Amino acid sequence: MKRVGCKVIPVNPNETEVFGEKSHPDLASVPEKIDLVDIFRRPAEAGKAVDEAIAVGAKAVWLQEGVIDNAAAKRALNAGLLVVMDRCWLKEHLRLRRQ
Repeated sequence: MKRVGCKVIPVNPNETEVFGEKSHPDLASVPEKIDLVDIFRRPAEAGKAVDEAIAVGAKAVWLQEGVIDNAAAKRALNAGLLVVMDRCWLKEHLRLRRQ
């Protein structure tokens, strides 16, 4: 998604750098407003990322293919976030470009 012009800010507590970008340990450490949190976590861990996204005022959460947490999605929706679940951000982008 970086290649198509999206600004991607890595968040990973286990890495200091991802794809040449400084990685942050959690969403609260990101010094900018966050529009979309793309969640690449095991489904059992997705809820924590969703809760962090709500706490920092993100506009949307995107749970990748295979990442399904209905309770977390409901919390995000109730907090006013846009929610996409069980879909690949890149695949959706490519599909929309072909239309």
